[in-house]
Order: sequence, then structure tokens, then C-alpha cells
Amino acid sequence: MERNKRSDNEKYILTIACEDIILREFIVTDLDPFHSLTWQPEIYEYLPGWNVSKEQREDWFLNYEMPGNKQFLNAVSKGKDVGDLYLRLAIVLKVTGEVIGWCCSGLKDELPPPNREIMYAISKDYRGKGYTTQAAQGMIQYLFENTKVELLNAVALLHNAPSNRVLEKSGFTFNRMIEIDHEEYNHYKLHKKDWAGKR
Repeated sequence: MERNKRSDNEKYILTIACEDIILREFIVTDLDPFHSLTWQPEIYEYLPGWNVSKEQREDWFLNYEMPGNKQFLNAVSKGKDVGDLYLRLAIVLKVTGEVIGWCCSGLKDELPPPNREIMYAISKDYRGKGYTTQAAQGMIQYLFENTKVELLNAVALLHNAPSNRVLEKSGFTFNRMIEIDHEEYNHYKLHKKDWAGKR
């Protein structure tokens, strides 16, 4: 994990180097590829509500998601609890620099506290290559090594076999089935002590 500088006049941005992909803070030029990804049927099938209008996405991206990342990372740099702050990172393919998905962490209101989760999505063109697992593991490592988070949650629709596999390969343990908005999900948990014991 490293911080890279974008230019002399800009602040450092978080980048997490994985084997084939990089996780990094969103930058303004990510807006168009991110918006296009949210409109892939293969993504909004599992993440309904993410395929909003371009105007809505731009408002969220520029006024909430990017500033929210700065708040999260500012809290981390000062050794403060990240509380209910969110971290939203682009998944970037190393060989091309293309934004192929995203990996995020925030609070899942439908779960009892402590309810910080990780979630992810990847382009239909890059599935089955292990990139999502790399992203999930990169996010897990960053959170456990740099924040006070002791427990992570994740949910996956019962019929979303690839997402369930990513969570299992990333060290999560099945907890129970839950219902959210009339859909059944597998709920997984990962404790920092268990993650550290497997490293």
C-alpha cells in the first residue's frame, strides 16, 4: 500500500497495489467510466439503484463520494476512528490503467452494529480473472492495518455465486441468511484477529 502524488499542485491519493490491479481513490476522470459500469445489466442486477442518471451520478461523485474519501483518509492520517465514514475506491487494471470496477467500505444499515461492510462490483468484461478477490483482499488489508476496525461484514445474494466465492476466498465466514428489501442474502463476517492469524 502506498500513496502516490498526482502532480505538484495536488494532494496525495491513496493507491493500494495488488497483483494485477490497483485500488485507488476516485479522481474526476473516473466519473464517465464509473457511470458506464453502473449501467451494465450484469452489475445493476445485483446492485439495484446504482444505475442512476448521469446528472445524479455526477452530483454524488463530485459532492459526496470524492469528498467522503478525503474525510475518511484524513481521519486515518490523524489516527482517529473512521466511524460512519465511507471509503470508495476504483479498481484499475495495472496493464492498461482502465477503471474496471470499484470496491467500497461503509456502514450497512440493515445489519446490527458493528456493521461496517465491504462491497464491490466489476465489469462484465473482467469477471472470472481473480481481480475482484484481489480488490476485496486489498481493501481488507488496508482497513485492518490502517484503521481501528475490528470486524468486517459482507452480504451477497444467494444466487450470486461469484460474489459468494470472492468472500469465501477472502477469509469471510458465513454467518446467516438475512432478508433485505425482500431479497435473501448470505451474511458473512471477518474478524481482524482471525484475518491476522491466517497471514
